[in-house]
Amino acid sequence: MGVRPAVTYTIGILCIILLIASIALLVTNVFVDIVDNYVKKEVQLKNDTVAFETWKNPPPPIYMQFYFFNVTNPEEVLNGGKPFLEEKGPYTYREHKPKENVTFLDDGRKVSAITTKTYVFVPELSNGDPETDLIRTVNIPVVTVMNMVRYSSLQILLLNGLLIAERAGIFTTRTVHELLWGYKDPVLSAIHFFKKDIDNEFGLYYKMNGTDDGEYVFLTGQKSYKNFTTIVEWRGNKSLDWWTTGACNMINGTDGTSFHPLITKNETLRFFSSDLCRSLYANFEQELRVKGIPVMRFVPPNEVFANVTVNPENAGFCVPAGNCLGSGVLNISTCKQGAPIILSSPHFYQADQKFIDDIEGMHPNKANHETFLDINPLTGLLVRAAKRVQVNVYIEPIAGFIETDKVKTLVFPVMYLNESVLIDNVSAAKLNAMLLQSEVITVIPFMIMGLGILFGLIFVILVCTSRNEVNEVNEASEAERTPLLKPS
Repeated sequence: MGVRPAVTYTIGILCIILLIASIALLVTNVFVDIVDNYVKKEVQLKNDTVAFETWKNPPPPIYMQFYFFNVTNPEEVLNGGKPFLEEKGPYTYREHKPKENVTFLDDGRKVSAITTKTYVFVPELSNGDPETDLIRTVNIPVVTVMNMVRYSSLQILLLNGLLIAERAGIFTTRTVHELLWGYKDPVLSAIHFFKKDIDNEFGLYYKMNGTDDGEYVFLTGQKSYKNFTTIVEWRGNKSLDWWTTGACNMINGTDGTSFHPLITKNETLRFFSSDLCRSLYANFEQELRVKGIPVMRFVPPNEVFANVTVNPENAGFCVPAGNCLGSGVLNISTCKQGAPIILSSPHFYQADQKFIDDIEGMHPNKANHETFLDINPLTGLLVRAAKRVQVNVYIEPIAGFIETDKVKTLVFPVMYLNESVLIDNVSAAKLNAMLLQSEVITVIPFMIMGLGILFGLIFVILVCTSRNEVNEVNEASEAERTPLLKPS
């Protein structure tokens, strides 16, 4: 056998070996498993891992935007008219949420921490000055106290006298800064003189700047990657006690800032929000790219805040038991010291139409008012997200208070927030580089298959050229055997 045939057969054998090897690697997912196992190992809460540092000190900037609703026709509302509201804002604050007092427990299987939140005003991302902009809105302290004393004739009489003396009613005008971070309320101050457990100041975020919402205990993901940052305790409790069913009192999932790696489309992501006093869940909606990073968008479905007639599992959120307001709203008075606070999506997005129709100025739309999570499925990293929540006050006629006699029963919007995060360019570049490496590893079988196909083409070319050369040699030999002079 000559050199060329030997080379041809060697290339043919290599082609077959490479093709068989590539198919075997694709079928067994060897390189995919290598990447998955590496991610499972690295995405744990333990010292000296990127996942731990990212969880402890989130690098992307977090912004909290507040939008307030200004009442333009308070007298008409007091006489039974429809409220006309105008939206003001946003008033934007940079939010810092580092994990502090981090302590590993149970041989590294659990970790406890608190999240201290601080807010710094960002004027260049705001539309207005919170120190000077005035908002006329529902007087939440007055409405709360009215509800507290509504069943006591003596207390109603005393409160009426106090309201007259302080010239306080169910509407008040305050600056944005006061409404957010607190002001000394005259009605609460008078009550505080007799009941020290009643604070004399009020603000929607009063005592929430530079403070935390309690200690959490998380699973580190050491035992199973799917348990990464899952909450097992909050404030020393494994469940809540605000709602009327065990299912509604469950603390499920993470705190919403991180999720386990290797997420799939058919998963339901669960997370707990202390602001909403409950656990929620989100389902896959679509695939997107954010700064070149592949993400899966998860959104809370309508069923999360649906009425009990649509979602019977929500029966426990009706407080008092059986008192359900409708779809798209959540009464959290039970976890807000009795204040008649009702939460919803901004502009009553996904809520019953009656709530939208009751208020002039509501214009719900998906793009601006939907809560969503954009997560990289390989790492579980939150690339972009927006938590959008509206704070409303439940107002109704309360016997004994003349000012409420003519008002309609309303879920009255006060303000809504947009807590958003978007991965910064430096972090995006690092994540893209890591994802590129993982993609290169997972396409190795295809590279081997491509090499096998290339060798196969070379083998075919060599075989074909070899046959042509043999035919030419045979033709030449035949010509040599032909006499130079043919007989006549």
